[in-house]
Amino acid sequence: MASWIGIALLLGLVEGLTEFLPVSSTGHLVLLSRWLGHVTDADKTLDVVIQAGAVLAAAIYFRKRLAALARGLLRRDEASLRLLLRLGVAFVPVLPAGLLVGKLVKERLFGPVPVAGALVVGGILMIVVERWQTRRGRVQPAATPPAGPEAPTTERDELAGLTLTHAALIGLAQCLSLWPGASRAMVTIVAGRACGLSTRAAAEFSFLLAIPTLGAATSYDFAKHAHEIFAAPGGATSLVVGLVTAFAVAWLVIAAFLRYVGRLGLVPFALYRIVLGALVLLLA
Repeated sequence: MASWIGIALLLGLVEGLTEFLPVSSTGHLVLLSRWLGHVTDADKTLDVVIQAGAVLAAAIYFRKRLAALARGLLRRDEASLRLLLRLGVAFVPVLPAGLLVGKLVKERLFGPVPVAGALVVGGILMIVVERWQTRRGRVQPAATPPAGPEAPTTERDELAGLTLTHAALIGLAQCLSLWPGASRAMVTIVAGRACGLSTRAAAEFSFLLAIPTLGAATSYDFAKHAHEIFAAPGGATSLVVGLVTAFAVAWLVIAAFLRYVGRLGLVPFALYRIVLGALVLLLA
């Protein structure tokens, strides 16, 4: 059992480090599981369910933001209602997409080559969109104010001002994250940037959208395959270790990323994706 606990700890660490970075947590977990020799249905489900730790980290990190949205909903505050509506619109497309192709994705795309291809293509897309927006003058200044729960009013106004069409486009882009290696964070942040959001605002919208999206995905997978996880060596202990580790690491990553990305943009993450994907393809 000790080896399985160690594996769960490693999976939780990788999940926490990568879930909210535009580098694909699922892609990294697939590559890690293949490297470790763990590619059973229980392993695939455990990879997904461990995301619950990262979801909880996002919910607690943004607790003040979420509480303000809840109060705004009760008071029928226009800005809060607008943002919640846009989050809802962005959330909807991934539900039918996941139900339609989720099984096929697990059967066909949970392998090194599909992951590597998505990493490389996604990295190139990030560079193209970032350069395009730079030429349009939509970049953040070198010194940026805090993001996240302490985000300035201008950033919150930017999110509340997002159009329904743009929210729908971000939601459609999120469907691409079903392909391991694409990255939910990457496709939603890049889509937000393409719609004219600043990098920080796009990242915050992506993180807020992660709460219902990943929450639904992990709940569905756990309800459907819980018996497989508990029947595997390590069982519930491995699950708890992975969840706790993912929560702790993701909390730190969210805070660091929101401060970093506004200053240096997405290009360093894009280069990392391209290099990793190329190495996997060469070794495959």
